[in-house]
Amino acid sequence: MSTASVTSVRRPALGEPGLVLAAAQSVTFAYRGLLRVRHDPQRLFDVIVLPIVGTVMFANVFGGAVAGGVSGYLPQLVPGVLVQIAVTASVVTGVQLRDDMDRGVFDRFRSLPVARTAPLAGSLLADVTRYVVAVSMTVAVGVAMGYRPASWGGLAAGCVLVVVSAFTISWVFALMGVLMKSASAVQGVSMLVLTPLSFMSNALVPTETMPGWMRAIAEVNPVTHLVTAVRDLADAAPATGSVTTAIVGAAAVLAVFAPLTVRAYVRSA
Repeated sequence: MSTASVTSVRRPALGEPGLVLAAAQSVTFAYRGLLRVRHDPQRLFDVIVLPIVGTVMFANVFGGAVAGGVSGYLPQLVPGVLVQIAVTASVVTGVQLRDDMDRGVFDRFRSLPVARTAPLAGSLLADVTRYVVAVSMTVAVGVAMGYRPASWGGLAAGCVLVVVSAFTISWVFALMGVLMKSASAVQGVSMLVLTPLSFMSNALVPTETMPGWMRAIAEVNPVTHLVTAVRDLADAAPATGSVTTAIVGAAAVLAVFAPLTVRAYVRSA
């Protein structure tokens, strides 16, 4: 068979399907990601253990200083740890993506008659499971320690908001995974960015206790707005402003970074 004939045979396989078919293929790749978790449950180790360690440790370290005791601190702490753990879990998306690209996994997908963006979208959708596990574990540990929200429905809405926000942030780390040279570099830079975002916020302590310059940064920190939204929802307090800010922020991150990530991925894949 001539080279021209081979090209004519392969071209239909590389063609981009319609939007509906591409979405269905993304769901299929997400299912593949879930199967990987099923066959290797250790992939969930961090989102199961970190909520336990983080909630117990921070409650006992900061509880007495911030609220006079663990029980009084839990309503502030649990929403803060919810956000911290879920956002930290989103870093793994970029690390695994870079690792899969280095091992040639996505090169093999290129030979399949699927949308080029389907493996990327499927990988990010599968990681939503990690965020759900992280959020569920944090709430379970908090409840076991005595946490009782004023509104269980509000807390559930806050958990959904955290999962959605973690998914949108995962596009940022996915972009880093596509652009950077190694998985270790993605993890190192991601943690360098994430550490000040997580701790220079109101997740663990009130911003009023911080130095002026740090408080100014903390009060515009997106993590602070997300934590405030979850606390307001769980406390059944008027949460219109904080929730709106969190939703608009998540939508803005998705609108900016999803196209950038897809464009960079298509160029490199």
